[in-house]
Amino acid sequence: MFGLGLQELLVILVIALVIFGPSKLPQIGSGLGKAIRDFKKGVTGDDNEEAGKEAKKDNPKDLPR
Repeated sequence: MFGLGLQELLVILVIALVIFGPSKLPQIGSGLGKAIRDFKKGVTGDDNEEAGKEAKKDNPKDLPR
């Protein structure tokens, strides 16, 4: 992975822990994971299909009366 070994990843994790603190790391990790997921969806084009499904659900004309 990008030429990074276990030691380099551990050093990066320790630096992030010192800078952001233990309470912020889970929030940063989840935000980063969501950003990567959204980027992958945008690249593959799966986002358009899911957006269409959500738009149909949210359309008030499709609701039963």
